[in-house]
Amino acid sequence: MSADTKKRRPVPNIAQVRKSGRGISRRTLLRGAIGGSAVGLALPWLEAMFPGRFAQAKAAALEPIFGVFFWANGLPWHAKHGEAQGQGGHPDLWTPADEGPGFTPTQLMTPLGSHPFSVATGLEPKTEVPGDPPGQGDGHMRGFMVTLTGDRIKPEGFDHPSHTLTALRPTLDQYVATHEDFYGAFPTRFRSLEIGVSSARFHDYGHWNNISYNGPDSQNPAIMSPTQLYNLLFDVPDDLIAVGRRARLLDVVMDDAADLRTKLGANDRDRLDAHLDHLSEIQRRLELTSGTCDTAPEPPGDSSDLLIKTDIMAELLAVALQCGLTRVFSFMLTSPATTHVFTNLGVNNDMHATCHAGEWEQVRAITDYQMQAFGRLLDRFAATVDPMGDTLLDRACIFGTSEYGEGWQHSVKELPVVLAGRCNGNLNPGVHVREQGGNISKVHVTMLRALGLETPSFGWNGGETSEELPGLRA
Repeated sequence: MSADTKKRRPVPNIAQVRKSGRGISRRTLLRGAIGGSAVGLALPWLEAMFPGRFAQAKAAALEPIFGVFFWANGLPWHAKHGEAQGQGGHPDLWTPADEGPGFTPTQLMTPLGSHPFSVATGLEPKTEVPGDPPGQGDGHMRGFMVTLTGDRIKPEGFDHPSHTLTALRPTLDQYVATHEDFYGAFPTRFRSLEIGVSSARFHDYGHWNNISYNGPDSQNPAIMSPTQLYNLLFDVPDDLIAVGRRARLLDVVMDDAADLRTKLGANDRDRLDAHLDHLSEIQRRLELTSGTCDTAPEPPGDSSDLLIKTDIMAELLAVALQCGLTRVFSFMLTSPATTHVFTNLGVNNDMHATCHAGEWEQVRAITDYQMQAFGRLLDRFAATVDPMGDTLLDRACIFGTSEYGEGWQHSVKELPVVLAGRCNGNLNPGVHVREQGGNISKVHVTMLRALGLETPSFGWNGGETSEELPGLRA
């Protein structure tokens, strides 16, 4: 993850807050101490943070959120992916039949439910593919790089036989997180969070482990453990688990919370109570998996059920976003060319091998399951409401995508693109834009402009464009 390292203003605690027209700072923490270590818990947005101007603060307070949701191995193949893929006669279960606003979601989009989202179909990378060293056109690698960076693979050091590669520039999450116009002078505690769910890997090195790049040979490892993410976000001391049930994290800040309640109105008291209840439930669920003892146990193991783990990680991420700990994230459900084995679906081989074996029906079932996980993330964002009455999904632009169009032949045609959320009203939901053979970087331009970032053009090495996709941006 990327934490801001610049000097920042001191963060007040509740003891420093007085009944006055100035209210309390958005960066106020509930504070306490345990085992000689300071503990701080972030707060949700409260009306007291906007004294005398709560209604007027809405536009300014709704800072946009950007995220990437990544799933592996694309979509089930069909004729639009190429001649070989069309010979099987398999239907296209992804592309909506109607274009423009009000499209009918297809079978594979059904798990996204009634949430606000739009889709773009027909897009592909347009970057040059150097002939030396050979193999840079492999969809596993080329599709990923162009979709998430707007540029081709870095030719220097590329080796196709060993699948060794790196990026030329940052991925979109880091491009946004470090853009001078996104956070401005007041970056959050974490410029970005990188989260993963499945631990299965095609290779145990490089590109196959993470989807977030700072630049060449510089990746941001995904946080795979719910306990690790919880501890990171909420300033839990390293020895807190060893203390166990003898002293709970929330207990040590309750005096500070009680003092805060006396300074809040009725609405804010309800929000504070709900926030503390929410954190208590998260802690309870983590204790059930990790346990406590006199010496800190190993972090909880990964679940074979991706949906359950997605729920836990999405809940923690939602709290972090609501509390303003970050506004940028990547959520890697499965890593590129995943070898995750979906035994719960009756699939006995790993997904990468299943794709190459041509097991179309099994790939369809896996893709549907991965879309269910995407839907679970959107469910959590839609259920997280701030004091303004807006959800995280109202504020967010979430880029849902994979590394190529389909995994049987590694085709980069028909790259899957979902834009979920309203991005503070800057994105139109319920729109299907189709440009067969269109430039994938038109999506990048559309998203960046919706986030309020000046973007004359995006893309490099033959993939440059100044155009955005029509009808998506409000």
